[in-house]
Amino acid sequence: MDTPQNPSLLASDMKVADLHLHTRYSDGTYTPEELAGHAAAVGLDAVALTDHDTVAGCAPMAAACAGRGLEFIPGSELTADLEGREFHVLGYWLDAGSALLQARLAEFQAARIQRIHDMVDRLNHRGIGLTADAVLAVANCGSPGRPHVARALVEGGHCRNYDDAFERFLKKGRPAWVPKVALTMAETIQLIHAAGGAAVLAHPGLYRSDPMIPGIAALGLDGLECWHTRHSATASESYARTAARLGLVATGGSDCHGMAKGEPLIGRIRLPYAQVTALKARRPVAAAAA
Repeated sequence: MDTPQNPSLLASDMKVADLHLHTRYSDGTYTPEELAGHAAAVGLDAVALTDHDTVAGCAPMAAACAGRGLEFIPGSELTADLEGREFHVLGYWLDAGSALLQARLAEFQAARIQRIHDMVDRLNHRGIGLTADAVLAVANCGSPGRPHVARALVEGGHCRNYDDAFERFLKKGRPAWVPKVALTMAETIQLIHAAGGAAVLAHPGLYRSDPMIPGIAALGLDGLECWHTRHSATASESYARTAARLGLVATGGSDCHGMAKGEPLIGRIRLPYAQVTALKARRPVAAAAA
C-alpha cells in the first residue's frame, strides 16, 4: 500500500477528506448543519461523523452534507479495552439499521449516563455542589461524557476553564475519574464488521502503546489513524509506515469537537481521497462483493 502524502502538503485541487468529526450528538459543540457548513467552507470533499457511542447524528449530517455537495460517511467512535488499557476505535459506513449495533449503543449510552452519576457523586464527596441533572442538561444528548462534566463545572463556577476541570478532577487518576464500560478490542472490531463497517484505531499517538499495534491489527483492524491534530509530523509519518507494514489503510482526521477545546480543528487534516477509497474496499460488504 502506498503511503499517502503529508496532508499539509496537498495540492489544492486534490480531493480531500476529514474522517474524525464530532457534533452535539456526543461531546462536540456544532450541530450537524454547522459542521457541514464548516466542512464546505474549508474545502473538504468528504467527511465522516464519528460521535461517541451513537449514530443518532448521522441522518441529519447526511442531509446537511447532501445540501452542500459533500460526500458523507456515517460512523461512530467506540471505546475498547485491551489488557486493561483504553483505546478508541472508529467505525465507518456503519449500518444504523443493524439491530446488534443499536443494542450495543443503547448499552453504552446507559453506561455513560450511569458514569455521569458516579462522577458527580465523587465530586460531591469533594464538596463540589454539582448535580447529575445539571451535567445531563449541559450534554443534552444520549452520549454524555467527561467534557460535559467539565462544562458544567465551569458554568457552575467550580473551575476556571475546561482544562482546569480535567486537570483537577476528571483526568485518569484524578478524584472524579470513573472508568468507562467497554467491550474488548476483539469484540469492538467484530461489532463494527457485523454492522458492515471498517474499523480504524483512532489517534494511536495518544496511548503511548505502540508495541500493542501489531496485536490489534491481528484482530482484524482495517486502518490506522496516522494523521491527527495531536500527532507531530514525525509521528504521523512513522504511523503511516507502520500501517503499510501491517497491511492497514493509513487514515486521518482532525478530531474536531467544534469550540469545545477552544478552537475548531476542522480543515487541519486533509486526507487524500485515495485513502477513503482504500478504506471503503476493506468493508465486509465490499470484500464479499469482490
